[in-house]
Amino acid sequence: MAFAESVIKQAWERSGGQCECRRRTHSHFYIPCGKSLRWEVRGKSSYGAWEAHQTKSGGGEGLDNCEILCWSCYDTVY
Repeated sequence: MAFAESVIKQAWERSGGQCECRRRTHSHFYIPCGKSLRWEVRGKSSYGAWEAHQTKSGGGEGLDNCEILCWSCYDTVY
């Protein structure tokens, strides 16, 4: 599933350019990861890299199912 660019932009704005990960397995459940991200390095393995990810499998393609994750949090989801 791919999010529309408009949904990704809205999620990015909501995140304030920071990782939104709250996974218990990543040891930051109560406080989001918060790593600073850079818009131009989406999907790349470099400083500030990130990707949009669905919060629930089969949860749709809307903003409520889209989260912004730093590359290390995104990489450990898969």
